[in-house]
Amino acid sequence: MRHGTTTLFAALNTLDGRVIARTETRHTHVEWLRFLRQIEAETPPELALHLIADNYATHKHPAVKA
Repeated sequence: MRHGTTTLFAALNTLDGRVIARTETRHTHVEWLRFLRQIEAETPPELALHLIADNYATHKHPAVKA
């Protein structure tokens, strides 16, 4: 556990400036998947999602790729 550190996940809708955000105490593939599911739930199904993620190992986990 990282004491005093919070992870912020944020997604920006470039069309209207809306932000979907979530804070977590950890930054593992579990939290990342939770955030991806939040984005999916809060985005209308007719819109296409284009994600840009850094090269962090969390984003490459097999469960994330699946």
